[in-house]
Amino acid sequence: MGREYRVAVAGATGAVGRVMRGILEERGFPVKELVALATAKSAGTRLQYAGEEIICQELTPDSFKGIDLALFSAGGGTSLKFAPFARDAGCVVVDNSSAWRMDPEVPL
Repeated sequence: MGREYRVAVAGATGAVGRVMRGILEERGFPVKELVALATAKSAGTRLQYAGEEIICQELTPDSFKGIDLALFSAGGGTSLKFAPFARDAGCVVVDNSSAWRMDPEVPL
């Protein structure tokens, strides 16, 4: 078996976050652990991934310690605020918002 990754989905309870979780599962992405992140209001929400229940956690600056890949689908403001924390924690960050679209320092 190849390497597996700890993956965080920021905005996990929203429509796009739901699709992201589904595609990871459908495509058999090598997820060791999926960490669902959302607002404090959504923290504690029970979600399904790969036949298991996961509990959504509140998105905080410390959410990305030990995470390999952070997928953002929580809106531009959230990406601007939290993606730098993910990057600084060593994550590969994929942002689905327009927050970084025209920034020449951020690769597509």
